[in-house]
Amino acid sequence: MPLIKVCEVTKNYRGGVGLVEALTNMNLQIAEGEFLALMGPSGSGKSTLLSILGGLNPPSSGKLIIDDIDVYSLPSERLADFRHEYVGFVFQQYQLIPYLTALENVMLPLAISSRSGREQRAMAQSVLEKVGLGSKSSRLPNQLSGGEQNRVAIARAIVNQPTIVFADEPTGSLDSKTAIELLELFQALNQDGLTIIMVTHNKENLEWVSRAVYIRDGILSLTPYEV
Repeated sequence: MPLIKVCEVTKNYRGGVGLVEALTNMNLQIAEGEFLALMGPSGSGKSTLLSILGGLNPPSSGKLIIDDIDVYSLPSERLADFRHEYVGFVFQQYQLIPYLTALENVMLPLAISSRSGREQRAMAQSVLEKVGLGSKSSRLPNQLSGGEQNRVAIARAIVNQPTIVFADEPTGSLDSKTAIELLELFQALNQDGLTIIMVTHNKENLEWVSRAVYIRDGILSLTPYEV
Protein backbone atom coordinates (compact mmCIF):
# COMPACT_ATOMS: atom_id res chain seq x y z
CA MET A 1 0.00 0.00 0.00
CA PRO A 2 1.26 3.52 -0.78
CA LEU A 3 2.09 5.77 2.16
CA ILE A 4 0.67 8.85 0.39
CA LYS A 5 -2.28 9.01 -2.00
CA VAL A 6 -3.24 12.21 -3.80
CA CYS A 7 -6.74 11.68 -5.15
CA GLU A 8 -8.21 14.07 -7.76
CA VAL A 9 -6.71 17.11 -6.02
CA THR A 10 -7.50 20.53 -7.45
CA LYS A 11 -6.46 23.86 -5.89
CA ASN A 12 -8.04 27.18 -6.84
CA TYR A 13 -7.07 30.68 -5.72
CA ARG A 14 -9.00 33.87 -6.19
CA GLY A 15 -6.71 36.38 -7.88
CA GLY A 16 -7.04 39.79 -9.43
CA VAL A 17 -8.32 38.31 -12.69
CA GLY A 18 -10.75 35.91 -11.02
CA LEU A 19 -10.39 32.27 -10.15
CA VAL A 20 -6.91 30.80 -10.81
CA GLU A 21 -6.50 27.02 -10.94
CA ALA A 22 -3.07 26.27 -9.43
CA LEU A 23 -3.43 22.46 -9.51
CA THR A 24 -5.72 20.41 -11.74
CA ASN A 25 -7.10 16.95 -10.92
CA MET A 26 -3.87 15.54 -9.55
CA ASN A 27 -3.47 11.85 -8.79
CA LEU A 28 -0.25 10.55 -7.28
CA GLN A 29 0.86 7.65 -5.10
CA ILE A 30 4.09 7.71 -3.09
CA ALA A 31 5.52 4.65 -1.40
CA GLU A 32 7.05 4.60 2.05
CA GLY A 33 10.82 5.04 1.79
CA GLU A 34 10.81 6.89 -1.54
CA PHE A 35 13.03 9.89 -2.25
CA LEU A 36 10.75 11.71 -4.67
CA ALA A 37 11.50 14.87 -6.63
CA LEU A 38 8.73 17.27 -7.68
CA MET A 39 10.23 18.86 -10.78
CA GLY A 40 9.03 21.82 -12.79
CA PRO A 41 9.61 25.47 -13.68
CA SER A 42 8.90 28.42 -11.42
CA GLY A 43 5.16 28.95 -10.97
CA SER A 44 4.26 25.44 -12.06
CA GLY A 45 2.49 24.49 -8.82
CA LYS A 46 5.30 22.54 -7.12
CA SER A 47 5.26 24.48 -3.85
CA THR A 48 1.46 24.52 -3.75
CA LEU A 49 1.41 20.73 -4.03
CA LEU A 50 4.11 20.47 -1.35
CA SER A 51 2.08 22.59 1.07
CA ILE A 52 -0.98 20.41 0.45
CA LEU A 53 1.04 17.22 0.98
CA GLY A 54 2.39 18.65 4.23
CA GLY A 55 -1.03 19.32 5.71
CA LEU A 56 -0.65 23.10 5.50
CA ASN A 57 -3.00 24.03 2.65
CA PRO A 58 -6.32 22.24 2.03
CA PRO A 59 -7.19 21.47 -1.58
CA SER A 60 -10.28 23.02 -3.18
CA SER A 61 -11.41 19.49 -4.04
CA GLY A 62 -10.05 15.98 -3.80
CA LYS A 63 -8.41 14.08 -0.97
CA LEU A 64 -4.99 13.56 0.59
CA ILE A 65 -4.59 10.17 2.28
CA ILE A 66 -1.46 9.55 4.36
CA ASP A 67 -1.03 6.25 6.20
CA ASP A 68 -4.77 5.59 5.62
CA ILE A 69 -5.65 8.93 7.25
CA ASP A 70 -7.88 11.33 5.33
CA VAL A 71 -5.75 14.32 6.29
CA TYR A 72 -8.08 17.23 5.54
CA SER A 73 -11.09 15.58 7.14
CA LEU A 74 -9.34 15.92 10.52
CA PRO A 75 -10.49 18.65 12.91
CA SER A 76 -7.97 21.50 13.21
CA GLU A 77 -6.45 20.35 16.53
CA ARG A 78 -6.01 16.80 15.27
CA LEU A 79 -4.53 18.13 12.02
CA ALA A 80 -1.89 20.00 14.02
CA ASP A 81 -1.11 16.79 15.94
CA PHE A 82 -0.88 14.92 12.63
CA ARG A 83 1.68 17.37 11.24
CA HIS A 84 3.69 17.17 14.45
CA GLU A 85 3.72 13.37 14.32
CA TYR A 86 4.19 12.72 10.60
CA VAL A 87 5.82 15.73 8.95
CA GLY A 88 9.10 17.64 8.92
CA PHE A 89 9.80 20.65 6.69
CA VAL A 90 13.05 22.03 5.25
CA PHE A 91 12.58 25.48 3.72
CA GLN A 92 14.85 27.14 1.18
CA GLN A 93 15.50 30.13 3.47
CA TYR A 94 16.08 27.84 6.51
CA GLN A 95 13.85 30.00 8.81
CA LEU A 96 16.20 29.65 11.76
CA ILE A 97 15.65 31.93 14.78
CA PRO A 98 18.71 34.24 14.72
CA TYR A 99 19.06 34.68 18.48
CA LEU A 100 18.84 30.93 19.26
CA THR A 101 21.78 28.54 19.04
CA ALA A 102 21.81 25.65 16.61
CA LEU A 103 20.81 23.34 19.46
CA GLU A 104 17.95 25.61 20.56
CA ASN A 105 16.68 25.92 16.98
CA VAL A 106 16.60 22.14 16.64
CA MET A 107 14.77 21.81 19.95
CA LEU A 108 11.86 24.02 18.81
CA PRO A 109 9.62 21.20 17.45
CA LEU A 110 10.00 19.41 20.80
CA ALA A 111 8.60 22.33 22.81
CA ILE A 112 5.05 20.94 22.80
CA SER A 113 6.13 17.42 23.73
CA SER A 114 5.91 15.95 27.23
CA ARG A 115 9.64 15.21 27.30
CA SER A 116 11.84 16.84 29.91
CA GLY A 117 14.21 19.63 28.94
CA ARG A 118 17.14 17.26 29.39
CA GLU A 119 15.56 14.72 27.02
CA GLN A 120 14.85 17.44 24.45
CA ARG A 121 18.45 18.67 24.55
CA ALA A 122 19.77 15.13 24.18
CA MET A 123 17.53 14.46 21.16
CA ALA A 124 18.55 17.74 19.52
CA GLN A 125 22.24 17.09 20.15
CA SER A 126 21.89 13.58 18.71
CA VAL A 127 20.43 14.78 15.41
CA LEU A 128 22.99 17.58 15.15
CA GLU A 129 25.67 14.91 15.41
CA LYS A 130 23.83 12.88 12.77
CA VAL A 131 24.03 15.80 10.32
CA GLY A 132 27.68 16.49 11.17
CA LEU A 133 27.25 19.53 13.41
CA GLY A 134 27.65 18.05 16.87
CA SER A 135 30.60 20.33 17.66
CA LYS A 136 28.75 23.49 16.58
CA SER A 137 25.59 23.15 18.65
CA SER A 138 26.26 26.34 20.65
CA ARG A 139 26.75 28.58 17.60
CA LEU A 140 24.21 31.12 16.43
CA PRO A 141 22.98 30.92 12.82
CA ASN A 142 25.13 33.87 11.71
CA GLN A 143 28.19 31.97 12.93
CA LEU A 144 27.43 29.10 10.53
CA SER A 145 27.89 28.81 6.78
CA GLY A 146 24.89 28.51 4.47
CA GLY A 147 25.39 24.77 4.18
CA GLU A 148 25.66 24.42 7.96
CA GLN A 149 22.48 26.44 8.46
CA ASN A 150 20.75 24.10 6.03
CA ARG A 151 21.96 21.12 8.06
CA VAL A 152 20.52 22.71 11.21
CA ALA A 153 17.21 23.09 9.35
CA ILE A 154 17.35 19.41 8.41
CA ALA A 155 18.13 18.43 12.00
CA ARG A 156 15.14 20.47 13.17
CA ALA A 157 12.95 18.73 10.58
CA ILE A 158 13.93 15.23 11.72
CA VAL A 159 14.25 15.70 15.49
CA ASN A 160 10.66 14.51 16.00
CA GLN A 161 11.41 11.36 14.00
CA PRO A 162 8.73 12.15 11.39
CA THR A 163 7.53 9.72 8.75
CA ILE A 164 8.00 12.21 5.89
CA VAL A 165 10.30 15.18 5.28
CA PHE A 166 9.32 17.82 2.73
CA ALA A 167 12.08 20.00 1.29
CA ASP A 168 11.28 23.10 -0.79
CA GLU A 169 14.19 23.92 -3.15
CA PRO A 170 16.74 23.05 -0.43
CA THR A 171 19.75 23.49 -2.75
CA GLY A 172 18.49 26.68 -4.40
CA SER A 173 20.83 29.08 -2.58
CA LEU A 174 23.84 26.75 -2.23
CA ASP A 175 27.00 26.43 -4.30
CA SER A 176 27.43 23.16 -6.18
CA LYS A 177 29.80 21.55 -3.63
CA THR A 178 27.55 22.36 -0.67
CA ALA A 179 24.48 21.26 -2.63
CA ILE A 180 26.05 17.85 -3.27
CA GLU A 181 26.89 17.49 0.43
CA LEU A 182 23.27 18.29 1.28
CA LEU A 183 21.92 15.77 -1.24
CA GLU A 184 24.29 13.13 0.11
CA LEU A 185 22.85 13.78 3.57
CA PHE A 186 19.29 13.47 2.27
CA GLN A 187 20.24 10.25 0.50
CA ALA A 188 21.72 8.82 3.72
CA LEU A 189 18.58 9.74 5.69
CA ASN A 190 16.47 8.15 2.96
CA GLN A 191 18.53 4.97 3.12
CA ASP A 192 17.77 4.89 6.84
CA GLY A 193 14.08 4.66 5.89
CA LEU A 194 12.93 8.28 5.84
CA THR A 195 10.47 9.23 3.07
CA ILE A 196 11.64 12.47 1.43
CA ILE A 197 9.74 14.66 -1.04
CA MET A 198 11.86 17.42 -2.56
CA VAL A 199 10.75 20.30 -4.76
CA THR A 200 13.43 21.26 -7.26
CA HIS A 201 13.86 22.85 -10.67
CA ASN A 202 17.46 21.61 -11.00
CA LYS A 203 17.80 18.59 -13.28
CA GLU A 204 21.19 17.76 -11.75
CA ASN A 205 19.46 16.91 -8.45
CA LEU A 206 17.59 14.03 -10.07
CA GLU A 207 20.56 11.66 -9.87
CA TRP A 208 20.07 11.55 -6.09
CA VAL A 209 16.38 10.64 -5.99
CA SER A 210 14.55 7.36 -6.50
CA ARG A 211 11.82 8.86 -8.70
CA ALA A 212 10.70 12.16 -10.18
CA VAL A 213 7.34 13.55 -11.21
CA TYR A 214 6.87 16.68 -13.28
CA ILE A 215 4.51 19.63 -12.95
CA ARG A 216 3.74 22.35 -15.45
CA ASP A 217 0.82 24.79 -15.28
CA GLY A 218 -0.64 22.81 -12.39
CA ILE A 219 -0.79 19.54 -14.30
CA LEU A 220 1.12 16.47 -13.13
CA SER A 221 3.03 14.18 -15.48
CA LEU A 222 5.21 11.13 -14.94
CA THR A 223 7.37 12.06 -17.94
CA PRO A 224 9.66 15.09 -18.25
CA TYR A 225 8.66 18.37 -19.76
CA GLU A 226 11.05 20.45 -21.75
CA VAL A 227 11.86 23.18 -19.25
